[in-house]
Amino acid sequence: MGGVVVREVDLGGSLSLEVGRGALRQEAAAILALADKLGAEFEAAIDMILACPGRVITCGVGKSGHIARKTAGTLSSTGTPSLFLHAAEAVHGDLGMVTAGDVVILYSHSGETDEVVRLFPSIRAQGAKSILVTGRPGSSAGREADLCLNTFVEEEACPNNLAPTTSTTAMLALSDALAVATMDRRGFSKDDFARFHPSGALGKRLLLTVRDVMRAYPDIAHVSASATATDVIRSMTQAAVGAACVVDGEVRLLGLVSESDLRKHLLSHENPLASLASELMNSDPTTIEPDLLAIEAFEVFQNFPVKIGELPVVEDGKVAGLLVLKDLLRSGIL
Repeated sequence: MGGVVVREVDLGGSLSLEVGRGALRQEAAAILALADKLGAEFEAAIDMILACPGRVITCGVGKSGHIARKTAGTLSSTGTPSLFLHAAEAVHGDLGMVTAGDVVILYSHSGETDEVVRLFPSIRAQGAKSILVTGRPGSSAGREADLCLNTFVEEEACPNNLAPTTSTTAMLALSDALAVATMDRRGFSKDDFARFHPSGALGKRLLLTVRDVMRAYPDIAHVSASATATDVIRSMTQAAVGAACVVDGEVRLLGLVSESDLRKHLLSHENPLASLASELMNSDPTTIEPDLLAIEAFEVFQNFPVKIGELPVVEDGKVAGLLVLKDLLRSGIL
């Protein structure tokens, strides 16, 4: 009693799988058809956005409103200052967000959404331009808009041809295309993108350098060439790292002693702790520069022929610090 009965299903012939595949194929076909229909109105929309001295405001209600909200985020993160205005709230005071010089992109598949249609007189009165994303350019909203982007689809993926599915996919795809094309016209670069995403992995990959992550000299394990193995171990232990830089009086890098170097030496010598750093070190270690991107430094670690945990950072011929793989992994670039 109260148990769950699990019915075995032949996934190879599952009706649900076929319905799902059919929905995906139908939506994919709608996007391809939309691409073929793009024309002068699409370029005109980009021109309008680029000429806009204010902001781009996206507006909608229901499922179309969700697409509008997402589009505002995409535009903002790619160089076009944007915000979302809920159509129902707009007619109760939030129209104050709209100012002269703004471009308002409204979303309504039918073009008859009452909350959207009612906004056009006020948008014009505010001195703003309007773009309508709709499946029916000849609708009431279509006749009011300064410009229409047609997202007509033959039918919804919903078996009853009712739930917004293919139509919202078309709206989203067209909005992404508009954002990408606008971004391209602006010449929006990777560096620009990183400035708007400083805390995310994407921004960190484009902004964070070795200098930002490395442990700076002298707060690293470092010894002179005449230091003993005991001195090297002590320095590495105090710094909690697996390698020590061997430097001269001018802080020039002479070599690197790793834990692996120490282990090999301990096993092959009778009095290993008395050995000098100059005997233990790799005199030609791989080094990196402090201005290298952190993600590029990670690739150096990844592509190294043997597993390593530290790399000396050298600038102008002198040791600037030590890059520790564990610190790099904690930096958020992945």
